[in-house]
Order: sequence, then C-alpha cells, then structure tokens
Amino acid sequence: MKTAQAWTEYCKSLAPAIVETCSHTPVSAGPGALVKGLGSALPEWKFRHALARGGWYRLGGIVDGDGQRISDSVEQWIEQELDARDGDIAQLIDDHADRALYATRLVGQTHYLVAAVGDGADDFLQLEIEDLQEMRAHRLFANEPATIEELVDPRIGQAALQPIGLPVYTFRRLQHVGAFLARMLTQKPEPAAIHRMIEDWSKSSAGSASDYTNHWVISTREHLDRYHQPVFRAQPIATLAGEPPEFEAEAGNSGLKLHEALQHFDRHAGYPMAWYFHMLGSKAVPHWVAQTVVEDALAGFAYLPQKDVDVVRGWLHRPYAI
Repeated sequence: MKTAQAWTEYCKSLAPAIVETCSHTPVSAGPGALVKGLGSALPEWKFRHALARGGWYRLGGIVDGDGQRISDSVEQWIEQELDARDGDIAQLIDDHADRALYATRLVGQTHYLVAAVGDGADDFLQLEIEDLQEMRAHRLFANEPATIEELVDPRIGQAALQPIGLPVYTFRRLQHVGAFLARMLTQKPEPAAIHRMIEDWSKSSAGSASDYTNHWVISTREHLDRYHQPVFRAQPIATLAGEPPEFEAEAGNSGLKLHEALQHFDRHAGYPMAWYFHMLGSKAVPHWVAQTVVEDALAGFAYLPQKDVDVVRGWLHRPYAI
C-alpha cells in the first residue's frame, strides 16, 4: 500500500508517457483512440473513459490581423503595457487604437479517465486530459474598455470566435483519488462530505453492485490560503449522459408510490441507491425522500435492504451536502 506522497511521486513518473500519448493522438480520432494510446504507453493500467466535461475556456494570447502571434498571454501583455504607462488605461487604448490586435481563448473540455487500483471505492487513478482549441476572440480596444476585465475578457457570443489551428490533447493531472482524500484528512481530520459519500457508497447496495467510478468521478482542487496552508476541495460529478432521471414522486408520497419512484430512478441511473447519491450530489432527488424512506422502514414497509436503511438513517442523524 503506497503512502499519499508515494502515489504523488509515482503519478509524476507516469506524466512523460501521458504527455507523449497526448501529442501523438489526434482529437478527431475521439476518446477511444486516447484510451488505446494510453493502453500502449502504460500497459500496467487499464484506463477507461468516464466523462467529458466542457463548456469552459481560459484566456489565451494575442494575435494580429494576419494571425501572427504577438504574445502567449493577453494578461501578461496588458500588464506590461500598462506598467509602461503608469497604469493609464486610456493612454494604452489611444496608443493601440489603430492596431488590429485580437485576444485569443483556449476553449476546451476535460476528459476524465479512470483505472482501478484496488477494491476500495476511492482506490483508483484518475487522469484528466484537456481537449483544447485556441480561438480568436475579440479585437482589443475596440469596445472602449473602462476596466482591465473588459479589456481582456469581455462577454462575447460563440459566433464571434474563430478557430486558430486544430484542437489538441493536453495532459492536466494524474492522481490517486484515495491518496488525495487522505491528504484532505491530514489537513482537517473531520471527514468532508466527499469522505462520507465514499463511506456511504461502500456500506450500501451501490458499493456491492458497481464500482464508484462507473457512475462518478471527482473534481479536485488544491491551493494555498493566505497563511500559505494547503486547502483541498473535492466535488463528485455524475458520469450520466445528460440529465439525471426525473424523480416521479411528490412530497407526501410514501409506501408503494415512493418505492416505485425509487425503483424507476435507480433503474434508469443504472445502480441501486442511485436516488440517494443523486440526492447528495446532483439534487435530482429532494431531501424529504430520506425522511420518508426511514419512516416507511420503521412502519414495517421494508422495500430497502437494512444496510441501505442504515445509511439513510445515518444521513438523517448527521445530514451533509455535496
């Protein structure tokens, strides 16, 4: 069993092979080609594609009207130009008013790939690879910006974006999720919501029926606070294609009607107790359901296994939200 630090170092050692795979795999070939390439580069790990999450962008650089690159960072370029003018944004605008300069954006999506390490719900490697395409965005200074934000990142529609080159795969992060969650506990011993979710998964029918990564991945973040202490965040993301199933019960329903609604939700989500975890993670199921399920069990209407009732009762005694 590797320590959290050992997993961190091990994942770093795999990065060069992943970077090379990304550089040799065309985005147009789809995630399947990425999985195949990783299988050849890292045969000891059986990565599979779990989720693609897009709709985001990062600020890019600057190009001129002919597509020649002026800077790789629009923010750095603006900062330097302002420093040269003692922070006078009006002077900056006047000096460049006649130049055709365009900011770019890196538009992309994140691909989550997972590989099991052991039997634990959080005992898996999670690989994040970005699919990025640089797009020419707005013309600098044309919108008479009053602030730096309006200058570098004004609101523009998708129709205004023009591709610059082909999309590419870029390695972002590889980590052992269990090791990351263990590091969270060293920072703050009180279990966070994600720790409790993993524990509930393992105790419930969901854990005995399916792997956690068949239905969820975990978005992680790490940064330093103002005291330079590490702060960790972990957010589960459902891997369902599209929206969660519609929950077909209303407040006040119980007994057979509620049982049918739970079964319908679980069947469409693909695993038992899906309603409970979506109550926590996607808000697709309202909280009143947990109270009613336990009340039904106490009244003798046992449509859930006892271990699942115990999990729900534990949540009622100490509720948490993801």
